[in-house]
Amino acid sequence: MIQSVVFDVGSTLVREDRYWGSWADWLGVPRHTLSALVGAVVAQGRDDGDAIRLVRPGTDVEAERRAREAAGRGEWLDETDLYPDARSALGRLRESGLRIALAGNQSLRAGELLRGLELPVDAVATSSQWGVRKPDPEFFRRVLELGGAAPRDTLYVGDYPALDIRPAKAAGLRAAHIRRGPWGNLWAGTADAAQADWRIDSLDELVEIVTGPSA
Repeated sequence: MIQSVVFDVGSTLVREDRYWGSWADWLGVPRHTLSALVGAVVAQGRDDGDAIRLVRPGTDVEAERRAREAAGRGEWLDETDLYPDARSALGRLRESGLRIALAGNQSLRAGELLRGLELPVDAVATSSQWGVRKPDPEFFRRVLELGGAAPRDTLYVGDYPALDIRPAKAAGLRAAHIRRGPWGNLWAGTADAAQADWRIDSLDELVEIVTGPSA
């Protein structure tokens, strides 16, 4: 029986339009150009930071992140960045008595911003906070600690099969693949996605599954 649900963040709960748009503005390139390059590197299975290095070869992405922060143009999140079903779905799951947490490959700043949104969750953690990134098995060991339930009673929800579904299943968790965002749609037909216990198109659909009698 599912007792804890842990969510990925980017393209699962949060749209990344603003994120990549702000990077394009910082780099001085058209937003469509950078968006297209993100899609290209994703299709090749590469790190999305490679899109930045394609428009500015040799760029130290982490150094550029720090420069943006110093210039007051760093990461930002507000209610408009959430998918329309995010807050309500989190609330409904938590009201059903489940422990709800967020854990993804995000920066410390992103973690602060997520906490500032006061979402109906019990805990928020990021890879930068933990010092380990998905798909490292240690990340999912931390997910289990965060969720506070046995692996079989913990559900991890994410969009990127190779980073979310495959390692979650390898760690003994249950997993739900959400088909949205570039990764969720592009890799929906892969063997990694097929490992998911559930394949969904919305968080509302997830709520019905998790709170139903067969969960």
